Amino acid sequence: MDRRGVLKSVVSAIAGAGLIAAGDGASAVQEKKTRVSKTKGQSSPFVETSDGVRLFCRDWGTGRPIVFLAPWGLNSDWWEYQMAHLAGQGLRCIAYDRRGHGRSVEPDGGYEFDILADDLSAVIEQLDLRGVTLVGQSMACGEVVRYLSRHGARGIARIVLVATITPLFLKSPDNPDGTDISSLEKVREALSTDRPHVIAGAAPAFFGTATNSVSAEMMEWWTNMLLQCPLRVLLNLHRVFTETDFRPELRTISVPTLIIHGDIDTSTPIELTGRKTASLIPGSQFKVYEGGAHGLPITHMDRLNRDLLTFAKG
Repeated sequence: MDRRGVLKSVVSAIAGAGLIAAGDGASAVQEKKTRVSKTKGQSSPFVETSDGVRLFCRDWGTGRPIVFLAPWGLNSDWWEYQMAHLAGQGLRCIAYDRRGHGRSVEPDGGYEFDILADDLSAVIEQLDLRGVTLVGQSMACGEVVRYLSRHGARGIARIVLVATITPLFLKSPDNPDGTDISSLEKVREALSTDRPHVIAGAAPAFFGTATNSVSAEMMEWWTNMLLQCPLRVLLNLHRVFTETDFRPELRTISVPTLIIHGDIDTSTPIELTGRKTASLIPGSQFKVYEGGAHGLPITHMDRLNRDLLTFAKG
């Protein structure tokens, strides 16, 4: 593969961790000591983190709780097709906008996995969740893994890792199949120069449109989500999620784990990520979606919804 082809593939891989950032909504937060509104029917509740960052949190349905964490650059809207379906199947579906994303506050710092895991802990604690199924996609799988290693599995019933970036994206002597640091730097440089062009150009590979039918409007929706995430947040998190080694943490996971990955994913190639992750987590289930690229919640919506429902109620 020539240099241009490598760059295009890596850009697609990076866009593969994406999520949306829409709306302002922060003005709707209630300044109360309880830090989270539990008023039924309120459309924009906020959870406050230990360092004072307000996170927009969507909470639909009743029943066993399932918490969704979105990919790099995207917000909780990314999961709406799963949440709408599963909330109608007797599950309580919760998703929040990561700090610096969507309707959440954009602080100066905290864009590292320890703090992101603490943010997830704040959501779980303040919503008083028990028996939780955690569902992360792409970069968010790292947040799920770091939450377990940092906060333990108390209250967590099971986890789902969709199109994961784990165990290690970066090339190293003991990870020779990883992506070279120079290629990653070129991606960050490209994003810093013409972000709209880079992201829009990555959409077909993200969804695998050569195999999967995806509307132009859906790809535009995804592109706009990523473009609404501040550039500095994208760059900070891109560096973090491509350079963190999760191998030691994966070996310690003891809760039931389902790993789902597409076999034509160029964003997080299955042999580099999903299959290696499955080999490191004792007793994990590994499901390969044929013809699946990185955008599985859209391209394989029905199958993913069925698998999530079965696993969460198991």
